[in-house]
Amino acid sequence: MKIAIIGAGNMGGAIAAGLAKGKLVQSKNILCTARTQTTLDKIKAIDPEITATTDNSLAAKQADIIILAVKPWLMETVIADIREHFSPLNQVFVSVAAGIPLEQLSSWIHPSDPSAVSVFRAIPNTAAAVLASMTFIASANADTNQIKLICDLFDEMGSTMYVDERLIPAGTALASCGIAFAMRYIRAASEAGVEIGFRPEEAIKIVEHTVRGAAELLLTSGNHPEVEIDKVTTAGGITIKGLNEMEHQGFTSAVIKGIKACL
Repeated sequence: MKIAIIGAGNMGGAIAAGLAKGKLVQSKNILCTARTQTTLDKIKAIDPEITATTDNSLAAKQADIIILAVKPWLMETVIADIREHFSPLNQVFVSVAAGIPLEQLSSWIHPSDPSAVSVFRAIPNTAAAVLASMTFIASANADTNQIKLICDLFDEMGSTMYVDERLIPAGTALASCGIAFAMRYIRAASEAGVEIGFRPEEAIKIVEHTVRGAAELLLTSGNHPEVEIDKVTTAGGITIKGLNEMEHQGFTSAVIKGIKACL
């Protein structure tokens, strides 16, 4: 099985890195394209066995699965440029571009019969590079084997949720944009750590491990966050004072508004 990643920038490169670390696809069967040699060099640095080229058509015609990772405003043009070099009835297409519906993608890929092509939308985040992405997947005209294959591929890069397409924008806000929101908390908390006495490199390490620990506790236990919060908030204690002060400053409201603003 060969996979072409058309547009291996930040997101495409993260997917390439995740796939190369997985077991379903050999690195030598991953083909990545980019417009600049600098980006191609970054791809080769991930794994020298990955094929890196500026030729989208070359990559597309060799692949069983074509991952379209170009910017949304370039998608139609890129598909049109390589259309004659792929076989829409024999290949599977996966778009990681936000905002382009499956119906539109299908019509660009196979204008004469959009309903005949198997198309997926996948919304991972950049943690795919370290096998920790939360990825949402929706599809059109795909059979159960194809759905399982695409979900298995992205499962190697973290966790995957197959959803109705209507939930893709919400998934994008919550997980794809959401990884930046989590990092902004890490930055803010580490700045507070410096203010209360730690060196910058110490503060950020403390917060990084704290956030990872919180996530692992929830994932392992299956508990609601408030259950774990209750374990560390004693009557009259400092944790509840800190939480209440954050709420007075609009913490929860700010997070909700930020996520909703992404839709």
